[in-house]
Amino acid sequence: MITQMMVQPSFWVESGIKISKVRNLHLFKFTDELQSRLEELSLKRKSGFITSEEEAELTGILELDRIFTLLNARIIAES
Repeated sequence: MITQMMVQPSFWVESGIKISKVRNLHLFKFTDELQSRLEELSLKRKSGFITSEEEAELTGILELDRIFTLLNARIIAES
């Protein structure tokens, strides 16, 4: 069994998250900086040049993205 390490999603709560108004709803979004980092790490993974530390960071960001998708879907469904 391979254990995958991850930077905890809560790491980005202070600096990587914003709430944006979209059609009268307030949704969770990544800051421009965190979105850029996600794209950078994704490209590194695709090219095969990602370090284990960067992979852990990417895993945490992707988990945060999944959480936001679920939360935002719930906000939209309840509006």
